[in-house]
Amino acid sequence: MSRAVFRGATCGLLCGWLPVAGAAGFVDDSKLKLQLRNVYFNENFRDEQGMSARAAASAKSERVEWAQGFLLDYQSGFTAGTFGVGLDALGLVGIRLDSGRGRSGTGLLPVHDDGRAANEFASAGVTAKARIGQTVVKHGTLLPKTPVLVYNDARLLPQTYQGTQLTSTDIDGLTLTAGHLDRFKQRDSSDSTGLYLDGYAGGRSGDFNFAGADYAVSKQLRLSYFHGQLEHFYRQDFAGLVHELPLAGGVLSTDLRYFKSRDSGAAHGGAIDNDMFSGQVAYAHSGHTLGVGYQVLDGEAGLPYISGATVYSFSNVGIGKFIEEEEKTWMASYAYNFAAAGVPGLTFMARYLSGDNGRSGAEGIKEWERDAELAYVVQGGPLKGLGVKLRNYVYRSDFARGRDSNRLYLTYDVAIW
Repeated sequence: MSRAVFRGATCGLLCGWLPVAGAAGFVDDSKLKLQLRNVYFNENFRDEQGMSARAAASAKSERVEWAQGFLLDYQSGFTAGTFGVGLDALGLVGIRLDSGRGRSGTGLLPVHDDGRAANEFASAGVTAKARIGQTVVKHGTLLPKTPVLVYNDARLLPQTYQGTQLTSTDIDGLTLTAGHLDRFKQRDSSDSTGLYLDGYAGGRSGDFNFAGADYAVSKQLRLSYFHGQLEHFYRQDFAGLVHELPLAGGVLSTDLRYFKSRDSGAAHGGAIDNDMFSGQVAYAHSGHTLGVGYQVLDGEAGLPYISGATVYSFSNVGIGKFIEEEEKTWMASYAYNFAAAGVPGLTFMARYLSGDNGRSGAEGIKEWERDAELAYVVQGGPLKGLGVKLRNYVYRSDFARGRDSNRLYLTYDVAIW
């Protein structure tokens, strides 16, 4: 059956049951995409810092896994009229290609109680949506991406959330976002649970509420403010500024971020009262981008965030996060886009971070990380869109185990329609 015939048949079925005029737009503007992800992880531990002799003796010396992921993403259009409705669906499947009891735990696959990785795991989600003007409300499975909560998509399958989110762009240059989340699935799990603070080992959870705004003052300047609160764990405010300045044939970018975090309600995760300031300046010219940054935490505890989520920080890199209590971090990075040299699709990135003066309990801590990444996306021919990415991460710390990590990603997107 051809795509046109299949879409026509689908439209006929939907138009028969959708109780809204103009239901054909529901299908006519729909998109269906299949993404294939093949991921290989190899992590070697280089020391046993911060571990007891007994724990060090039983600890793994390496973690090695290989897995295949399938992400089927359907996004409908909206029915015609002032009030339009639609429906999205997401199907996720992960399959083990190689692992073992002594090598599991990379985050690619679930791990059973006996230490073995699952042969496969899967999950699915449906999202109902409605639109009035340029305001869209979604309810169901969500992939939130705001400064106070960014879903994690750094392994085989993405972390997903359940709840409601509103996004409005009715006012020119202004994007308003608000939402309420009450469940989530980790990136290596099919189980849905309540939300809790990363590192929290208790049995309690709470709902997460958030709201914020992004405002484009001009083409060069963007301001943002967000507030988030994980009930009975923490509340957090974020303010950000991004500015781009054309300079000497290139572009000088300045990105400033500030987090204010406090414990909330019963404070199940313990006392939290800190500020985090971070800034990065980058200059891009002729395919080269050179960046430097600095980040400092001040106050009690580290930066709080929901378990497994990605932190909206320049220091959330390959292995470390550099957000411990009182930690101060210097960052430097370099990237090159080979399109400037006549090889479109090929990119390279390297960065280095060094954090010190931090505290873990009563002890001072230091850590550093060096990352490198080489990526290529095929630009034409029958394999157009095939992506290959090689990552090498080296991490050392005086409060956690050092790691050398090599990761290979193969991705391919198939637009079914």
